[in-house]
Amino acid sequence: MSTLNEYLGQKRDAVLARNARDPQTLAPVKLRAQVSAEGRSGVRRIRIRDHQVVSDSPADFAGYDLGPSSPELLLGSLGSCLTHIFLIKAAELELPLESLQVEIEGDLDPRGGKPGYEKVPFFPHNIRYTAHIVSPADESAVRAVHEAVEQWCPILNLLKQPQPLEGSVRHTRPAAS
Repeated sequence: MSTLNEYLGQKRDAVLARNARDPQTLAPVKLRAQVSAEGRSGVRRIRIRDHQVVSDSPADFAGYDLGPSSPELLLGSLGSCLTHIFLIKAAELELPLESLQVEIEGDLDPRGGKPGYEKVPFFPHNIRYTAHIVSPADESAVRAVHEAVEQWCPILNLLKQPQPLEGSVRHTRPAAS
């Protein structure tokens, strides 16, 4: 496979087959991730299925900068999802692509929530993306794909329409020595 357009042919076949499945035979999928903090470094080891990602903090937050921070991973996850959905929708709508790159930016203000800055968000905000598409298609075809991406990207829609989230703590005391 040498070009993105050749890949889009395979993607189209896979998407059409996936979309042809009988919804009555499908069930929701449980997504899982486990994260543990390493001793001495505080590095977070993220395990998802058979994959592992390391997340860390910059030095000014007692980290060793061994991996992206959690807010950076959030932007990366959004970018990955947007890119994937652009590929799916380009394949479905037969939009030829010479190249595709999605840039994600967001703001994170270290003053957020602190005295004098109570109204400044302490979480990533002003999140925005730009999809750089090289295609011989006309503007209306590119716009149709973009509209489909906006409608169908799961992570984009999660961030635009947050879902309820609950948390709990299971406290275990160490065994007596």
